[in-house]
Amino acid sequence: MSEELYSRIRDEILDSIDEELELELEDASTENARPNLADRETRFRRQYFVELLKLQLELVKLQDWVVATGTRVAVLFEGRDAAGKGGVIKRITQRLNPRVCRVVALPAPSEREKSQWYFQRYVNHLPGAGEIALFDRSWYNRAGVERVMGFCTDREYEQFLRTTPEFERMLVDSGIILIKYWLSITDEEQQFRFQCRINDSLKQWKLSPMDLESRKRWEQYTIAKEIMLERTHTAEAPWWIVDAVDKKRARLNCIGHFLSQVPYTEVQSKSIELPPRERSDDYQRIPMPERMFVPSLF
Repeated sequence: MSEELYSRIRDEILDSIDEELELELEDASTENARPNLADRETRFRRQYFVELLKLQLELVKLQDWVVATGTRVAVLFEGRDAAGKGGVIKRITQRLNPRVCRVVALPAPSEREKSQWYFQRYVNHLPGAGEIALFDRSWYNRAGVERVMGFCTDREYEQFLRTTPEFERMLVDSGIILIKYWLSITDEEQQFRFQCRINDSLKQWKLSPMDLESRKRWEQYTIAKEIMLERTHTAEAPWWIVDAVDKKRARLNCIGHFLSQVPYTEVQSKSIELPPRERSDDYQRIPMPERMFVPSLF
């Protein structure tokens, strides 16, 4: 194994570990509270954690503003398999209220849905007032996987490309803030990430037969992507391309850009005071049976 390949595999493992470390850094307000990441190789990881926490604080402010103003925000994440869409989405939602910021990741359409207007099942998941909807893949499935894998006819495909700008224009005109991201990775990077998934029992579930088939059709997906971007990039709903070869930088860049696209302001909240606990002289706590407790194995 070459030194370069070993280093990349090590970085991939560290990235998985970092997902857990990010949660542990919630109270990292001082230098001493952060993990000891002193060596040169992990210097950027420290910077990454600090910057991510700053961005997540801004995401909370954005969330409060969305709720206070009744704004509707829809964000579409597209890209090849293993491009890192889920990783970006996870960092956005990590500290937000799931009732306000929700993820839309639809399965393959049912037979009934196939007979409906193509956009219909996506319309049902658009945000209401005071909501943020993050689409982990979206209606652009038709311009990507459906086109490449032959799941739609040429007529359906052309109709999609022709009507999508009109559909999105209606969404924007209705007041929805619509943001579209394409996460871009190289051929070599996708192959590397797929191989890592094959060798990692915790991530094998991410690799579907469709992913393997898409790997063979890299060039066809490239052609489909280029046509999609050209035909559906409009002034009302432009595409934004994220260089996603470096996962951590992609997350920071994408979240930072997302924040810049929404005209939010900080909402001043009322000060919170914890009310005194009410006590009753005749209250007695009933002890729970030992058999109901989870065994203390750790």
